[in-house]
Amino acid sequence: MTAGAGTGTAGKALAQQRPSSSRLTWSVVRVTLSVAALVALYYVLPFDRASQPTVVTTLLIGLAGFVVLVVFQVRAIIQASHPLLRAVEALSTCVPFFLLLFAATYVALAALSPASFGEPLSHSDAVYFTVTVFSTVGFGDITAKTETARLVVTVQMIADLIILGLAVKVIVEAVRRGRLPRTDTGDSTGRGVADNVGGDGTAAGDDTDAGDDGAGP
Repeated sequence: MTAGAGTGTAGKALAQQRPSSSRLTWSVVRVTLSVAALVALYYVLPFDRASQPTVVTTLLIGLAGFVVLVVFQVRAIIQASHPLLRAVEALSTCVPFFLLLFAATYVALAALSPASFGEPLSHSDAVYFTVTVFSTVGFGDITAKTETARLVVTVQMIADLIILGLAVKVIVEAVRRGRLPRTDTGDSTGRGVADNVGGDGTAAGDDTDAGDDGAGP
């Protein structure tokens, strides 16, 4: 009976962890709309007419906004009922935001100084160049020529390493924490208390069973 009950409880817990089809559909729709909005803003906003101070300020504010976005997503993953699905949504939003931020910077630099890169950059060319840097492919057809452009590319390469090495690790850890057993309050203290109480309760139950066995005929 105990083994059967344990198997049934594990099956129910596994079923609860699986998102429903409607939840999956909503996640796909939300990610699609978010990425579409980012792409639309990238192509609509006049990055190619920005001044150099504006470009630097926008890049710094964008990087700060990216950090805030990652922190928000990590908190959301920990509190989500389906942390793995929430993590996929987070990566699907954060990575395009990061790439389009640097692509917009490259568009502005190319407009300010046509000699910044080996050839003039359109919005699509800048996305292509940003992705090649991010993926460390580096075909060499588009290269940074001026000191300013090379500095920005260096910043992106360092940020790429941070994303691949730290941000992904943080999100994976958030998924692990989000899968921990929860109490009604859902806080970490409650989890620890629930674990302790559960352990004591089990021990007490075993002692009671043992006593009953000894008292029986």
